[in-house]
Amino acid sequence: MKNKKGLEIPAVPAVLLSIISVQGGAAIAKGIFPVLGAVATSSLRIVLSAVILIIFNRPNIRNLTRRQWKAVALYGLILGAMNIVFYMAIARIPLALGVALEFIGPLVLALIGSKRIIDFLWVVLAGAGIALIAPWSNNGLDITGVLLALLAGAFWAAYILIGGSLSQIMDSGKAVSIGMIFASAIVLPIAISDGLLIHLRPVMLVSGLGLALLSSAIPFTLEMNALRKIPAKTFSILMSLEPAVAALAGLVFLHEYLSLYEWMAVVLIIIASAGTTLTSKNPAHTAPES
Repeated sequence: MKNKKGLEIPAVPAVLLSIISVQGGAAIAKGIFPVLGAVATSSLRIVLSAVILIIFNRPNIRNLTRRQWKAVALYGLILGAMNIVFYMAIARIPLALGVALEFIGPLVLALIGSKRIIDFLWVVLAGAGIALIAPWSNNGLDITGVLLALLAGAFWAAYILIGGSLSQIMDSGKAVSIGMIFASAIVLPIAISDGLLIHLRPVMLVSGLGLALLSSAIPFTLEMNALRKIPAKTFSILMSLEPAVAALAGLVFLHEYLSLYEWMAVVLIIIASAGTTLTSKNPAHTAPES
């Protein structure tokens, strides 16, 4: 089906809207944490996202090869783990810091094997950002939340590697849809044991649906549209703005105020991420974030 030309969104605004959508969704999710908890909220988002994507993409699973099944299963499991760990992180630390720290994963992935002097600058800047928010002086920041955000970044790096391999053997829409089924399979039992069915109310399904749309369906669509029109490097530089947008979303929706050191950390990680993209031949974080 051909899209009407008048409804198409230019690439750069599409990426910016995608970032706003994702971080707005994360802010909504954090607002649900006091009722459902981070794990159950993450699971609600993933399961509803899976339903939306399956209905929209209608993937045919009958013709998958054993190689495709193995790849998409691993992709989905990593996707589910990444989402749960990230939500557990932002339940403990401000949204902006969680997003900034998660970016360390793709950043390190982009720098692995590099021997250029300029790339060591990005390592130093990212390291300085982490040092600024490390609890050296009992600054009240939850160290568990910091470590969980870094772990989510490691899962994100793995997600990019696996997603890159998967894209070579499967259609992207089909891969994401089926991957979400496997992600749901890993998160749902954990969420049920964490009390999802006990605390879930019908009205929460509306919030969960909004969360699924904002965090998955809408941004994935916008990003895929943008990637057809702009270079991957440009896309990655724009995506480096996510921590800043997360800071604004946290301030507006969650009343999360960052200290001067925390703002400096976010800015340093943004510069490191954008700089890595500018000097890299193959940007690492072009894959959609959780």
